[in-house]
Amino acid sequence: MVLEYIDSTPLAEADLSDAATLGRVIDLIKRAHVRIPEHLRGPALSFSVFHILRDYAATLREQGSAHQQARLGGLSQHAAALERAVGAVDLVLGHNDLLPENVLRAGQKYWLIDWEYGGFNSPLFDLGGLASNCDLAREAEAMMLQCYFETVPDAGLWRRYEVMKCASLLRETLWSMVSKITSNIDFDYSAYTAVTLDRFENSFAQFTQQGNVL
Repeated sequence: MVLEYIDSTPLAEADLSDAATLGRVIDLIKRAHVRIPEHLRGPALSFSVFHILRDYAATLREQGSAHQQARLGGLSQHAAALERAVGAVDLVLGHNDLLPENVLRAGQKYWLIDWEYGGFNSPLFDLGGLASNCDLAREAEAMMLQCYFETVPDAGLWRRYEVMKCASLLRETLWSMVSKITSNIDFDYSAYTAVTLDRFENSFAQFTQQGNVL
């Protein structure tokens, strides 16, 4: 594993609350989005989040998940509403799994690791995923968007960002539900599902309360 060869420390949620650290990480993400495709060969990788959400939902139905009756129908409706609201999507090579511990800090250098889900996707999915996984404050989100896009975010950018942030949280939730019934890893998926589901429901409620029509 790369962790065994790089003298570094994985970041934690609290680290991203520091403006300087957040700025360095956003610069790293943007450079990865733009520069890595210049070196890629072969078939294009894709990470279509709404297709993935439909596939996860189908898996949960087929496997008779305990969430099927209680949650799955409503969550699938939310996914469809978000897909209608997302609008035009610019494509970059996304990491698509931006947990803080997937960023290593080695002195003044940062490494972005664990590209298992890497594929072309909206940059807003990575930004929304990072913000939700680190529970960033609204002011930090504004700084993040301004740093990435080099302009003060307007209402349209905020709306597209909020859609993809919700989608990233829903993807994490359904991934955890699927992993609960398919993974052999010793991990408390039930507890993780509860955390990500709560974050998704809060973000989705805030988005709709802002007057957004889905």
